[in-house]
Amino acid sequence: MSSWRDQILKEFTPQVARLTLVADPDGLLLEEGVLEGIRERGFELIPFDDHVAFRYAYESRFRSRWDHGEETDLVVVLRSPSSDLAALPYDLLQAGRQLSFNLGDLFPNLSYPVVAALDRADLDALYEAQTRYAPGPLGDNATKEFVLRHVFEIAPELIRKPSDLLKVLLRRHYRRQRIPAILDERLIQVLRLSGLFDDWPLERIVPDREAFFAFLQERWPAFLDRWVAREDAFHEDTPGYGLEFSGPTDLPFDHDDVRVYLDNLFFDGILQPVPHPSAESLAKSWVSVGIVHSKTLDRRRRIKGLLDSVENTIPQNDARHSDWFSFAYRWAELVALGLESDDETPEGEEDRQRVETLRPQIDSALATWVLKRYAGLISLPPVPPAMLHHIPRFLVRSLMDDPRAKVAFLLVDGLSLDQWVILRTVLGEQDARLRFHESAVFAWIPTITSVSRQAAFAGKPPLYFPASIHTTDKEPVLWTQFWVDQGLKQHEVAYAKGPGDLSAGQTGGDPDRISDLLADTRLRVVGLVVDKVDKIMHGMELGTAGMHNQVRQWARQGFLRHLLELLLDRGFLVYLASDHGNIEATGCGRPAEGAVADLRGERVRVYSDPQLRGEVKKRFPNALEWPPLGLPVDYLPLVAPDRAAFVREAERLVGHGGISVEELLVPFIQIDRRDR
Repeated sequence: MSSWRDQILKEFTPQVARLTLVADPDGLLLEEGVLEGIRERGFELIPFDDHVAFRYAYESRFRSRWDHGEETDLVVVLRSPSSDLAALPYDLLQAGRQLSFNLGDLFPNLSYPVVAALDRADLDALYEAQTRYAPGPLGDNATKEFVLRHVFEIAPELIRKPSDLLKVLLRRHYRRQRIPAILDERLIQVLRLSGLFDDWPLERIVPDREAFFAFLQERWPAFLDRWVAREDAFHEDTPGYGLEFSGPTDLPFDHDDVRVYLDNLFFDGILQPVPHPSAESLAKSWVSVGIVHSKTLDRRRRIKGLLDSVENTIPQNDARHSDWFSFAYRWAELVALGLESDDETPEGEEDRQRVETLRPQIDSALATWVLKRYAGLISLPPVPPAMLHHIPRFLVRSLMDDPRAKVAFLLVDGLSLDQWVILRTVLGEQDARLRFHESAVFAWIPTITSVSRQAAFAGKPPLYFPASIHTTDKEPVLWTQFWVDQGLKQHEVAYAKGPGDLSAGQTGGDPDRISDLLADTRLRVVGLVVDKVDKIMHGMELGTAGMHNQVRQWARQGFLRHLLELLLDRGFLVYLASDHGNIEATGCGRPAEGAVADLRGERVRVYSDPQLRGEVKKRFPNALEWPPLGLPVDYLPLVAPDRAAFVREAERLVGHGGISVEELLVPFIQIDRRDR
């Protein structure tokens, strides 16, 4: 069956015109599959978002090559209607052929605003449904229900009892499925009209993943009480559970459609087991997965459950990037839990062997996927962000939606996802009011600070800051410039960097200094760098386990909790991220290149001459010559193979710069409090 992508890709025949100008108001060319198809046909793509940035990339990467007789097929994408192509520079209009694509042409019978709200990756299911069922012209509400049914497998009229609703929400939130707000609103409207869920907090638990699982967590103890007392005709609502969410206390966790999710929810750490007086008698019951028994037993059970889940969910070559986000969190939970375990039993040793067997499988799957799909991530729309440089443009939405809003972007340098799991646990213990809306983003390759962190504050690929790509000194300027370009004044933007200690006198890191900075009532955006985790990493001699212990100790000192408290008390919307993670690596030998490498990292070397890089690769044939995707043309990384490092053979260290789940997929967290 043909897809909507085919309607676009058929227009891209190599060597028809070296320059193609495309009006793409709906961002269709930026969808992962379309980008991949265009690149497979030999085309390179540049969005025309910023005139100055575009002109720099165009002149340096394409015009110069054409002037030397080199043939390349370039696609310039303008996120505007076809009529706006005339606004492009004259030299482009003279040299290029013109195309136009929009959702209205692909889905002529469906409501445009509804279709436009969808994630572009969801258009596959919609196009197939349109082809199969051939609906006539549909209005807004009919289109919403058509999309809910055929794209998200939700038939609102068939949700008639609590288990139906829970099944729909469990499937949606466990998969981290993004459903547009206009569809959520229609679903809630239909459910309210039915009168069957009048006392349910639908406006909170339907769109909000964290709120839904908090709603379940609150009601799990009540269910356990009913489960124990079920033979005693115990039907009254049990008071005293201190529920934050309105709605029924008694949920059908034992219904087959609900129960099927529970093991994974507890194994993945999404729901937390609770103590219960009947824990011993329930040890062999299916509900025991959600009951605290002994620390050793509970950890062993979770590890085995996560191992099974990880083995069965390693993303394949055609996976969406969001599939890697979900998988990375599952893997992070397993890594964090395994490093806490001191289980010396045969079962414990078997679990460790399974983890060691999984690592190369996961590394291989990610490397294969990255070589095929990573280039397409760079130009994706920033909502939701897929890469670090998307984050500032994502934050613009939060700021511009409310003229009174204030945004804080907190970057914890070097924090991996498994170390975030440690931080999250400690922060939750220190302040039970904190709520974490968790996602992830891809770091830049190579996964080093001067590339990845700088991109996060510049809001654009490293290609556009070649003069500072070997340093981070320009971060404050790039951060301020980004927000000035969005219409803010310089005095409304701030940047501070510090080590993340509670001790006074540290430039930028002292909480009192940050408090003074935040006291400026004119401030609307602040970028903060905490580099304590990175410092811990570079001094670490005890491997990943030592990293976890040190990160946990640092978190317990309270600096991060205090910083979050300052920001939330002053009304900031708080987002936390990292620029790269880290792994434990083993030395494979030092390249004997002398001073010719521009960067001599442990997991990556960077060269400006492809011949020099090629000479070093001869000694390390399994190393990866990474192409300068989104990088300056003379920035040529050589990435160490597997979990190796360019240090003395057999030397062990914790480092970064390479391509692994732990280094490349980093946390992106919105943090708020229940009292807000």
